[in-house]
Amino acid sequence: MSVTAYAVSGMSCGHCEATLTRVIAALDGVTGVSVDLPAGRVTVTSAAEPDDALIARVVDEAGYRLTGRA
Repeated sequence: MSVTAYAVSGMSCGHCEATLTRVIAALDGVTGVSVDLPAGRVTVTSAAEPDDALIARVVDEAGYRLTGRA
């Protein structure tokens, strides 16, 4: 199991949290998503090491910006 935190900008409300949780959780191998709005951090729990580029793509497509690992 792998737990990885990412810095994400553009999040400001519960809708942002719900959207990111939904799009990231839909990825293969992801078993959990935790969004910390005040810290601008999204923590992803997955079965194996996550694909950073894939996570960045779905975050960006949802209208936010993944700026790297936190």
